[in-house]
Amino acid sequence: MADTTTGPPHADDTLRVSVRGMTCAACSARVERTLTRTEGVSEANVNLATEQATVRFDPERTAAEELLGAIRRAGYEPVVEASELSVTGMTCAACSARVQRALRRLDGVLEADVNLATERASVRHLPDAAPLKRLIEVIREAGYDVLEGAEREDRSEAERARKDAELGELRRSLFIAAVLTVPIFALDMGAMMIPPIAGWLHSLLPMETLAFGFFVLASGVQFGPGLRFYQKGWPALRRLAPDMNSLVMIGTSAAYGYSVVATFTPWVLPAGTAHVYFEASAVIVTLILLGRYLEAMARGRTGNAIRALMSLQSRTARIVRSGQELEVDVGEVRHGDEVLVRPGERLPVDGVVTAGESYVDESMITGEPIPVAKRSGDGVVGGTINTTGALRFEATKVGSETVLAQIIAMVEAAQGAKLPIQALVDRVVLYFVPSVLALATITFAVWMVFGPEPALTLALVNTVAVLIIACPCAMGLATPTSIMVGTGKAAETGVLFRNGSALQGVGNAKVVAFDKTGTLTKGKPELTDVHVVPGEDETHVLTLVAAVERDSEHPVAGAISQAARTRGLALPSSSGFEAVPGFGVSALIDGEHVSVGAERFMSRLGVDTSSLRTAAGELAEAGKTTMYVAAAGRALGLVAVSDPLKPSTPAAIASLRSLGLRVAMVTGDDERTARAIATRLGIDEVLAEVLPDGKVEAVQELQSDGTKVAFVGDGINDAPALAQADVGLAIGTGTDVAIEAADVVLMSGDLRNVVNAIALSKATLRNIKQNLFWAFAYNTILIPVAAGVLYPFIGLLLSPMLAAGAMGLSSVFVLTNALRLRRFRPPLAADVGQRREPEAADTSGAAAVAA
Repeated sequence: MADTTTGPPHADDTLRVSVRGMTCAACSARVERTLTRTEGVSEANVNLATEQATVRFDPERTAAEELLGAIRRAGYEPVVEASELSVTGMTCAACSARVQRALRRLDGVLEADVNLATERASVRHLPDAAPLKRLIEVIREAGYDVLEGAEREDRSEAERARKDAELGELRRSLFIAAVLTVPIFALDMGAMMIPPIAGWLHSLLPMETLAFGFFVLASGVQFGPGLRFYQKGWPALRRLAPDMNSLVMIGTSAAYGYSVVATFTPWVLPAGTAHVYFEASAVIVTLILLGRYLEAMARGRTGNAIRALMSLQSRTARIVRSGQELEVDVGEVRHGDEVLVRPGERLPVDGVVTAGESYVDESMITGEPIPVAKRSGDGVVGGTINTTGALRFEATKVGSETVLAQIIAMVEAAQGAKLPIQALVDRVVLYFVPSVLALATITFAVWMVFGPEPALTLALVNTVAVLIIACPCAMGLATPTSIMVGTGKAAETGVLFRNGSALQGVGNAKVVAFDKTGTLTKGKPELTDVHVVPGEDETHVLTLVAAVERDSEHPVAGAISQAARTRGLALPSSSGFEAVPGFGVSALIDGEHVSVGAERFMSRLGVDTSSLRTAAGELAEAGKTTMYVAAAGRALGLVAVSDPLKPSTPAAIASLRSLGLRVAMVTGDDERTARAIATRLGIDEVLAEVLPDGKVEAVQELQSDGTKVAFVGDGINDAPALAQADVGLAIGTGTDVAIEAADVVLMSGDLRNVVNAIALSKATLRNIKQNLFWAFAYNTILIPVAAGVLYPFIGLLLSPMLAAGAMGLSSVFVLTNALRLRRFRPPLAADVGQRREPEAADTSGAAAVAA
C-alpha cells in the first residue's frame, strides 16, 4: 500500500519516497520526468537536496509498486526497508489478522505479513512515510506490543525469555484456577451425578450457602486467572474487532453473571429459571487455560530448529590485536582480526586459515560427519568445531555475513512464509469472530422464542456453548506451524527452503531437470584420452592443448593442465587467448593459431574433422566429452575428458523415477555423449548441446505443456534457469550467484537430498491439509451442534464445559499433528563422505551458502 493521504473516493494519493544515487540536477530531473510520464500520476516533484520524491497519483490507475519500478527504470533506487518485528499478545488467528490489517492500512507500507506461530510481523515499507517507530506504534494501537531488539541474537534471547515467562505465568494461572474449580466441580457435578451425595450435602449445607461458596470460588477464577480474557477481550470489543478472548469473556461472563443474579436476586428471573452455573464459568476458564498451556508448550517445540542453529553460534572469540591476545564478545570481531581457536572449540566467525593444521567438523554445513583437513589458505566457517590442532585464521565474514547467520536468516524467512492457501484462511479468520457473535445472538433469540421451558436457561447454556466452542486458533495455526516444523526439519537434513512457495513448489514438481557438470557429476573432470591423426605426435598435441587452455577457467581446462603437469610437459608461451562460450577456445602458440573445442566450433572455423569422427563417436558412447584440436585450419586430433558421476547420483535418479517423476538432463555435451550418460543413469529426457545462455530456453521447453519443473544446478550460468524454473534447487557446493537465484539450497552436493526435499515437501503439504481439514471441519460441525441443531431430532445439547474442552484440544491437535513432522525420516540417507587430506580440502560449498 502506498503512503496515502485520506480523502474522498478516487482522490489522488501521495507517495513520498527517498531515492538513492542522484548526484546532480539532471538525475533528479530524469526521475521526475519518468514519474510524470507514468500512467495515473498527476504530479511529481523530486528534491535533489533532500533526495526525496513526492508523487500524487490515482490509486485506481496505478499502484505504489509501479511508481517504485518507474524510479528503478530511471536508473535509481527507491529506499525500501524490510523490517521484522516480534509481536507479543497475539492469542488467536483473529489477533494476527488484526495486526496484519492495521499494518497494511498504514501509509507507506508496501507489504505486511503476520505469522501467529512465529509471532513475527514481516513488513516492507518506505522509511520516510512509515518509519520503524510508526510501525511499532500502529501495532500497539491495535492492542498488542512489540519486543524491540537490535540484533537477531538479542531478539531471539528476549523472545525465548518472554515465552518462558508466559509459560510460567500460564502454569501458575492454571494451577490457581484448577485449585479453585475442583471443589465447585466435585460438589456440584458430583451431587448431580450421584443423588445420595446430593441428599447428604444438602442436609449439611443449605443450597443458598453452597451457592454463596461457589460464588466466592468462581469469582476467584473469573477475576484471578480469568482476568486475562477481560484485559485482552474488552479492548478488542471496544475497537469493534473482537477476538477469541472476547468470545471467552462474553461466554464466561454470561454464565457467571447469570449465576450471580440467580444467587443474590433470584426474584428478578422467571419462575423456575434461577439456576447457578458457577461450575460452568470456572471449568471453562480452567480448561481454556489448560489448552493454552499445552499449546504454548507445543509452540515452543516448533521452534527447536532455530534454537538448535542458534546454539551453534559462539558467544566469545579469542583474537589478537596490537600483539595482545583478547577474549571478546563475538559481536566485536571485525574484518581482518586474527582469531585463535583451540582444539575442541567452535569457530566464532568465517575466515581463512593463516597458521596451524587441524581437522574441522563441518557436519553442520555439509552434513558429512567426517572432519575436513584444514591448513594455511583454507576457508573455515563459524559454528563448525575444531577437533585436533590449534588454528589461527583471519576473519573474513562477521555478524550477519557468516554462513551460519545466513542459514538462520533463511530458515527464519521460510518459517515466517505463507503459502497461497493461507490467504483464504486469513480472509475467513477476519470475519470469523464477528460471525460467531452474530450466530450466538441468533442462537439466544431462537431458543428464547421457540425453545421449551425453561427457555431462558436453555438459551443461555447454548449461547455460551457457541461462544466457547468457536476456535479461530486452529485455523490460524494450521499452516504456519506445519511450515515451521517442516522447514526446521529440512534444515536438520541439509535442505534450506528460502520461502513458502518453494516448499509447495518442490512437492508439486512433475519434472526434475539437472544441469550435468558439477551437479550430476563431481565437476572435476579428468583427461582420459588423447587421439591424434596420422603423422602427429600425442605429446605435441597435448602440449598445444594445455598451452591454449592454460588461460581458461573452465573445469575441463583444469583437467588438461593437470594432465600436462603430471606428464612434466614444458608449455610454450601463448597470446591472443579468446574464449567462445559454448564452442571452444583459441590462442596463438609460437605464432600458430591453435583452436580447441566442440565439433560445432570446428565447423564454424571450417576445419574438416571427418578423419576423427569414428574415434569421437566411440568416446562419446563411453560418456566422455571430446574436444577437437586444430592448428592452421587443420585437425590435429582430439582429447577426451571424463567427469566422474557423484556417488549419490544413480540412487537419486532411481528414487526420483520411483516417485513417478520425469528426470531430465541439460548439458552442453554433444547428443551422443549425453545419451550415453542418460542411458547409464536411466534419465528420461536429454537436452544436449545447450549453450550456457540456452538453459532458460531448455527449461521453458520442459514447461511448454504446463508441466511444473524443478531445476537443479550449481554454476553461475545456471542462475537464469534456476530463476525460470517453477522451483530452483541450488547445490550448496556451487556458486553464490546460483544459490542467490534458487528457491531451495541443498547444503551438500549429495543429490539424494533432492529426493529428501521432495519427500519432506509432500509430507509438509499433507500435514497442512490435515490441519486445515480438522480446523474447518471442527468449527463447521461443532458450532451448529453447540447451537442446539440436534436437539429437535435426538434431544442432544452440548455442555459449555465440554465445549471449552473441545476448543482447547482443537488447537492442541493442530500443533501436535504439526509436531509429527519432527519424526520425518529422509527416504535416502546422505553419504558420509571420506576424510580429505589437506591438499584436497575444499570449503567452497560452505562459503557458497552465504549467498
